[in-house]
This record gives sequence, C-alpha cells and structure tokens, in this order.
Amino acid sequence: MSSTDNSAQIAIIGGGVVGAACAERLSRNHDNTLVLEAFDRCAEGVTSRNSGVIHSGLYYPPDSLKAHLCIRGLEMLYEWCQKHGVPHAQTGKIIVANGPLEDAALVDLHVNALRSGAEGLTRWSQAKLNSVLPTIPGTAALFAERTGIVDATALTHSLLAAAESRGTQVLTRCAVTAIAAARGGYELETSRGPIFARVVINAAGLASDEVARMAGIDRYRIYPCRGDYFRLKGAHFPHLIYPVKTKGSPGLGVHVTLGLDGTVRLGPDAEYVDQKDDFSPRPEKAAAFQKAAEKLLGPIALENLEYDQCGVRPKLRGPMDPQEWDFVICADRPGLINLVGIESPGLTASLAIAELVEKIL
Repeated sequence: MSSTDNSAQIAIIGGGVVGAACAERLSRNHDNTLVLEAFDRCAEGVTSRNSGVIHSGLYYPPDSLKAHLCIRGLEMLYEWCQKHGVPHAQTGKIIVANGPLEDAALVDLHVNALRSGAEGLTRWSQAKLNSVLPTIPGTAALFAERTGIVDATALTHSLLAAAESRGTQVLTRCAVTAIAAARGGYELETSRGPIFARVVINAAGLASDEVARMAGIDRYRIYPCRGDYFRLKGAHFPHLIYPVKTKGSPGLGVHVTLGLDGTVRLGPDAEYVDQKDDFSPRPEKAAAFQKAAEKLLGPIALENLEYDQCGVRPKLRGPMDPQEWDFVICADRPGLINLVGIESPGLTASLAIAELVEKIL
C-alpha cells in the first residue's frame, strides 16, 4: 500500500467535535481531506462524555483564545444547530453567590465577562433569586441568558455529514502510531496502513500531546483531570445552576446541568488522575456530591443521587500550576497544526477553533 495510493491534502487526527468542526470548515475550500479516528465511531472520546453546555464566555481572561473563541463560537454554534436541526436549548445559567466574599467574587466575574465581550448578563438580587428559585440559599446571582445545552454527539455527526457531502473521508479504527516529516508533507503510520498528508491537524484530545510528540514536538503535556456526574432524581430546574468558582480550582465546582430530556445531573467535580482512559464508576463519591450540592441547592436526600458517568478533561494545567493555561492552537512546523489542551469551552468554541485553523492554513 503506497503513500501515493493513500494520500490526502489534509489529515485531521481525531473525530471528536473539534476535529469534525475542522473537517467541515476545511471541506468548503480544500479537496481530499481525511479524518482519522482511533475509536470504532467518531465522538466516542472526550466529546461523548461532555456535559453538553454551551458556555457564555464568563471565566476566561479577556485577551485569551478561550474567551475570544468561546464568544465567537457560541454564536456560530447556535446558528449551526438551528440550521441543521441539532438538538439544543438556550436554557440560561444562574451563578449563585452565598455571602459577602462570594458576592464580591461574583462582581469580579461579571466585570471579567463584560471585558471579554459576553452578552446577555444580568445581576440578580437575593429577592430576584428567591423569586425564581425560592429553595436556594443564595445572597445574589448572575444570570447568563445565552448559556445553553447541546447534544454534542449529534453536533459532531452533523459536522462530519456536511464534510462528507463535500468529499471528506472519515476513517474509523484508524489509530495513528507514528508521524515522520517527508518531502512535501508527512508520512503517518496508522492501524489501517500508511497515509501521506501534506497537512496534519492534531485534534486528538486526550492524546494530543502524544500525537505532537510523534511529530517531534515535545513541549506539551496533558494532565488528565477526571470529572464524575450523578443524576439528581425527582428534581426540576428551569436553568443551569453554578456556584461561584473557587479561586485556583481546576473546575467550576459541582453544579447543575440539564439534559435535553429534562434529566438533572450534578457535576462534574475535578480530580487529577494518572490514567487517561479510566472511566470506571465511582459511586462512592455520592456523599461528597451531596455535601457540595446542598451548599448550592439546599437539603438533598442521599438516596436521590444516582451515579451517572465520568469524563476526563485534557488539561495543560498541572496539579501544582496556580492558574489555567490557554488553548494551544498553532503551526509548530510547516503543515503541522497542533490543537492541545482543548478542554472546556472547547465544545462551545469548536466552530470558531475551526475558523482559526483555516486562517492558520
């Protein structure tokens, strides 16, 4: 099987939502694009275990890629979902403060969000919060009306379908095992044989640091950070509900996310782990989730918590790092674009990330 028989203009490594968004965007103006997915089906990795939240761009430094791409991506994502019938809902999100310190942190969050360009934000007094959610023990809140939820798997498949309609090929069970620079591009060794590509886009999620090292770029390290979810039985909420983020925390704190079917989930928490592929159940976390959720929502019966699933974030921030890292989206070598550390808000930003990748090309 020669490279001339198995060649592409562009090879995208990773068939999650970011890889799919890149495929859709690039298929508009580039012929002969391949998507190489290691799993049996696309969207089986980080994407399948995503909370499905469409973020408003509240938390990220105003001059960061995360802020810019989240806010740009939010608008692009809603437009795509409406046009292509991808299940989604603009639910809105309430960030709840409880006490003077959290009230002050909420003000700082609001200021940061406005500087980043976030829209649809409203400060709520305790009276307003109590009128909407009378059982929640909060003293103030910030309402983000543009926040929503989306079926991340359906979104990914809609993007891939659009790309395939323009000639893009999607190869599943196609794990990349080696990358070597070659004249005019790169030789990829894969589980389905060798492939030559003039351009390689590394959108491999949790494996993005490993793929970069295959190509000789050894400056990135992914620190897997696990987040578990519990279903909250018998609960109904009109909006997503979050606590004020604890300064320095690697996550946003245990919060309420909603499914498109009305399911209420608590999570994710944030726990650095050694393995990228350990998704074993952790029902023993129930008591810790109950404690965190009661601080946010009020009394919760332990028997109403039912373990759901977990995901693993591909974080560039290590356990001892004092603050978050920005996305890495860059051409480390001619024809080699690495997308590393694409965690939250990667789903929201996915179409904007693809737009940036096209500009880099």
